Amino acid sequence: MQALFDSRRSFLKSSVAATGAGPLFTGLVPGEKGVGPLIAYVGTFSSPLRDVLPTQVDLPPGNGRGIHLFRVDRSTGVLDPAGIHEMGTSPSCLALNVAGTRLYSANETDRVGETREGTVSAFGINRADGKLGLLNTVRSGGAGPTYVSLHPSGRFVLVANYFGGSVSVLPILADGRLGPATDIKNDGGKIGPTKATNAPPGSFAFSGHDRTHAHMIQADPSGRFVIHVDLGLDTIFVWKFDDQNGKLTPSETPTASLPPGDGPRHFHFHPNGRWFYSLQEEGSNIVLFDYDSGRLQSRQSISSLPPGFAGSNFCSEILVSPDGRFVYAGNRLHDSIGIFSVDQKGQLSFIGEEWTRGNYPRSFNFDPRGRFLYCCNQRGDNLTTFSVDPNTGSLKFTGHYTPVGNPSHIVFLDLAKSTALE
Repeated sequence: MQALFDSRRSFLKSSVAATGAGPLFTGLVPGEKGVGPLIAYVGTFSSPLRDVLPTQVDLPPGNGRGIHLFRVDRSTGVLDPAGIHEMGTSPSCLALNVAGTRLYSANETDRVGETREGTVSAFGINRADGKLGLLNTVRSGGAGPTYVSLHPSGRFVLVANYFGGSVSVLPILADGRLGPATDIKNDGGKIGPTKATNAPPGSFAFSGHDRTHAHMIQADPSGRFVIHVDLGLDTIFVWKFDDQNGKLTPSETPTASLPPGDGPRHFHFHPNGRWFYSLQEEGSNIVLFDYDSGRLQSRQSISSLPPGFAGSNFCSEILVSPDGRFVYAGNRLHDSIGIFSVDQKGQLSFIGEEWTRGNYPRSFNFDPRGRFLYCCNQRGDNLTTFSVDPNTGSLKFTGHYTPVGNPSHIVFLDLAKSTALE
């Protein structure tokens, strides 16, 4: 075991280099130098706190206490505790509005009272210290909301309900509160097999091919289309979006299929808006799609794991670096972040992997300047901090562990600026 740890500590050799430098790549997009606090909000899986919020949660108990707040040291990346907004409904995914005045959480509950449905909460942000104040909580349109994102118009929250197999659109009212859903779509189709087409040799990874499971939803950069993935159906859905009424209608090419059993989980657009990377949870692979006005055409598939890996793995998060030169993919059980270079045509090449120093990395995110990457190790009850080499894409562990019970998602708010960065 020590040999494995030592190997991971020296994961990248001198041969790791960036590829494809050219006119598409203009370097990391730096944030403005902040003079005020940089705040990190961490969503968690949380046990019911009945004295705070008397809600029945039909999920395994979590070690988190709600949404955890931290002050971020801009030079070292260290996270210092700055408070907790206590919740017992597992606010596992967070989204900030552009102005940095509102935060929204997907509360990943399977049941509220007697209703098989989850909730989404809206919070006001105190711009002096980043503290949260609850505005309201509404039903999410399905059980187990696992993902929320804001439409580019800033007037709607998009929700993916994992246990309910549905997606919904929630309007944002003038005061930041949420209104009842303007649209709810229930996924339908043929459930994929329990064995992934692209599973690593010897893999027994099985998570969501028992029914429909909407896992992520987000608008494209133009806001004209909304995309969501269903893990159980091995399908990407593409919708036209009416930003006046908050309605979804199928696009001319309404779906894109992934190999049976691979299970699409998360996706990320390249900064150029033309390349779309989909990460498959059970297939442990990344698929590159060309994207054009709601149309997806697959062009490359590559494993998220090091060459020669055998065994079980569940993928989690995928991020494209701010400059578009690198892609990062999370591997649970293998407990690593795969690092890929992006060439001039958007295709990926594996260049290394970094051990997350924690168990079951559910997600990770860059700080606003792209200098540090923070990994939420769900089963390790901690966050780990890595410095990012902008030239090679490599990650180097800073030695900083931050204790948080069952962390799931991290977003950042620069209180020195008028805008937020997720």
